[in-house]
Amino acid sequence: MRALLPQREGSVHRDGVEIFYEVYGESANNGTGVTTLVLIPPSPISHSRIWKALIPDFARRYRVVTIDGRGNGKSGRPTSVSDHTRAANVADIVAVLDATATERAVLVAHCHANWWAVELTSAHPERVAALIAIEPGVPYLGTPQPHWRAAAATWDKQLDHPTGWELFNRHVITNEHRRWIEFFFGAQLVEAHSTKQFEDAVSWAMESTGEILATSEEAQDLAPPTRQEFEAICRNIKVPTLVIHGDRDVCQHVDKGRHFAELTGGELVIIEGGGHLGLVRDPVRVNRAISDFVDRTFGAPMNSHVWTRGLSRRKKALYVSSPIGLGHVRRDLAIVSELRKLHPDLEIEWLAQDPVTVVLRNEGETVHPASDWLASESGHIASESCGHDLHCFQALRTMDEILVANFMIFQEVIEDGMYDLVVGDEAWDVDHYWHENPELKRGSHVWMTDFVGYIPMPDGGDHESYLTTDYNAEMIEHIAKFPRIRDRAIFVGNPVDVVPETFGTGLPNIRDWTEEHFDFSGYIGGFTPPTPDQVEQWRSELGYRDDEQICIITVGGSGVGQELLEMAIAAHPIARRSVPGLRTIAVAGPRIDPDGLPRHPGLEVRGYVHRLYRHLAVCDLAVVQGGLTTTMELTASKRPFIYFPLAHHFEQNFHVRHRLDQYGAGTYMDYATTDPDRLAAAIVRTIGQKVEYRDVETDGARRAAAMIAELV
Repeated sequence: MRALLPQREGSVHRDGVEIFYEVYGESANNGTGVTTLVLIPPSPISHSRIWKALIPDFARRYRVVTIDGRGNGKSGRPTSVSDHTRAANVADIVAVLDATATERAVLVAHCHANWWAVELTSAHPERVAALIAIEPGVPYLGTPQPHWRAAAATWDKQLDHPTGWELFNRHVITNEHRRWIEFFFGAQLVEAHSTKQFEDAVSWAMESTGEILATSEEAQDLAPPTRQEFEAICRNIKVPTLVIHGDRDVCQHVDKGRHFAELTGGELVIIEGGGHLGLVRDPVRVNRAISDFVDRTFGAPMNSHVWTRGLSRRKKALYVSSPIGLGHVRRDLAIVSELRKLHPDLEIEWLAQDPVTVVLRNEGETVHPASDWLASESGHIASESCGHDLHCFQALRTMDEILVANFMIFQEVIEDGMYDLVVGDEAWDVDHYWHENPELKRGSHVWMTDFVGYIPMPDGGDHESYLTTDYNAEMIEHIAKFPRIRDRAIFVGNPVDVVPETFGTGLPNIRDWTEEHFDFSGYIGGFTPPTPDQVEQWRSELGYRDDEQICIITVGGSGVGQELLEMAIAAHPIARRSVPGLRTIAVAGPRIDPDGLPRHPGLEVRGYVHRLYRHLAVCDLAVVQGGLTTTMELTASKRPFIYFPLAHHFEQNFHVRHRLDQYGAGTYMDYATTDPDRLAAAIVRTIGQKVEYRDVETDGARRAAAMIAELV
């Protein structure tokens, strides 16, 4: 799922070639008097998705136009050299400016697209308000890369066994396109732990063809200006210019960026340790550099600010609660309740997403208005599911643009709000990007989670093991390098609840590492289960009679799991033959339409149920997914339950199942091998069954609050 969809899209046709564009930020800013950024990708080796991590933040401030250059994306794919000249690409950009009614724009270009931007600025200065060059691939300037010079000498030769930069060869690129692309982007991404960025870059390039790429390379060298002519063009650029360049760029030497900034009189931002793809590898830094430049150049709208002297202000905390399932908010509310007992004057605001915001507002909490800007993480997770299958690790990886977009909003809130404390309950964006950009951290930071470590699924093979190991290694390195980012790390549980696995080959044992780097609060259930003599009272309050068997089916708040809900509903009439008077409550949750579900005698279908945990605490049986919160609520209440972990969901299949095994809780079933008849039989066997689970502590929220309170 994309972090932001365009307000409109369209295409222009030039000389028989379709050029696709998208427009963002138009409705929010009314499209009037607002700076327009035109993002130009280095096509055909990439297309407009290369800007995915920057667009959402830009679109809140500016009008944004993106282009798929000829040869890739949704644009046409001409194959002749004459179709890929610099002049053709410049004319495409002008045509898009006209089609989008953009009189003047800030051009933002990457790599060789900067040559087109320079020529457009020179030929049409009235259309360009400023130029932002990222790793500019312009001719002559700076220090030449020796591998390009050597490869150029063999460009058109038939090589027997080309390797390395020799792969930059017409015949190799045309006939072994992927081989060249994988080598090229592997060389460009010099930063460690760039597996996702590598996959993205390769996939974007492979949407074009080797023939088109080779042809476009040859077209760029047609009718080039002399060095003196090009330098004169650069000196004559009169618009404000910003250059962003990684100092380890092996495609365009950093000296090229320095020289370009010098000739144009532009500002220069060097990313030390950065390679050629800063806009995808360091999106926060690039985003902030561009926004700062544009705002200073064109004047950001003036906002009123109130600053309160330190001794006159109340202590203030921002609580970021994960929207992936509603369990986080239940425990977070319990922690906040205890925290207020310790610090009654602490002002707490929440940055959260639907459906978490529904719960918070029902509880009378203060939700920060910027919450409305957040891209939906739970919506993304739902979009990644198929049936009772959710590859959780891959879904988290493909959520990268959403996490960047939400972090940019979070950081803006933090810098404007003067918070003393940030509590992030699995706020992955905050933890990751503060470690990647440690200078941005504000106040004390509490990181909370109920699992540690990505674990590969068995059918993922060596490649998934490699990826999970790499992600785990990055997290371990982050903590080792910048321990100050997490002022306190709290594991919601006990050491025995941590899986006794390793983070991957050559990495530590997960439990040992977690014990070293986390404090343990014990489990936080968010409520106190009823005692045996309270069960009757609770059932009466909820409308359940003592003489009826209550089965509750619930699949959480994310929208993933409709298939399980439907299978359990189908099992109800079968089970009711053996359990006369069986009353089943099917809870659709906030993201599944209850009106689309079947109806049977003795079955009630409900949408969102406020305080569902009270119903689960007194049921005779629950049928649920493998999510931690719901299964642990049932464990704490000593209720029998059947749980179905989502296929390929590493957390439910490893971390949650391990924890439930420690408590001796629940009946595991495999969705893939279960049908309504088998589930009905399990319901008949399990309903009303006496259980002997290990007790779940009830003071976890108090213990977590005490740990947090030390930082207030």
